[in-house]
Amino acid sequence: MTIRVGTYNLHGLRDSVPALARVIADARADVLCVQEAPRFLRWRARRAALAAASGLSVATPGRVGGVAVLVGPRARVLHAETRRLRAFLGLERRALAVAVVQAEGARLAVGSLHLDLHDAARMRHAVEAVALMEDVAARHGAAVVLAGDVNEHPHRPAWRYLAGRLADCYAVAPEGDGLTFPAGKPSARIDGVFAARGTHVVSCGGVRAASADLTGASDHLPVVAELRVGH
Repeated sequence: MTIRVGTYNLHGLRDSVPALARVIADARADVLCVQEAPRFLRWRARRAALAAASGLSVATPGRVGGVAVLVGPRARVLHAETRRLRAFLGLERRALAVAVVQAEGARLAVGSLHLDLHDAARMRHAVEAVALMEDVAARHGAAVVLAGDVNEHPHRPAWRYLAGRLADCYAVAPEGDGLTFPAGKPSARIDGVFAARGTHVVSCGGVRAASADLTGASDHLPVVAELRVGH
């Protein structure tokens, strides 16, 4: 069976929330990693309302780092947590949101990550996130999937590290042009889904949604990987 795992930077819900909900629904993700989710005023209610409008629910606790994992009805949540990553003086606090899910016999440890614009912090957090994901996956007998806004190009060190430890799903089975930023005129692939190498990547690319919704929902475009785990 296949599981659809996606990633989407929500731009703090500063754009059209109805368009955002439609794009998320069109993604048909069983598990969706989000970044720049609301984390201040009424953050729980705003996250829950967006998820519900998109046919999903919020799996992970906490607001730190603006990261979260949303799940669809096919995914049963076995474990969820949000872990703070190393603090860097003067930089935004980053975190990793993790949900261990089971869907029709396949078990995945899915992490949502938003890396910094600062080179050293970005690399440190990439290494830290992979170690945390491997630990959670080992404890729960799950395959790792790490997704998010990497904030750099695929030839740069942090992306290369992630793609060295896990498979860059788009590079394995590309669908569409793969560019994710900026949404209105995309010129860079800075958002990605990375999966354990034992996972078969069926496809990975953008979401088939109305052009007006994609440009009106966020400054990023979503990415969805279709994965086959097990037999």
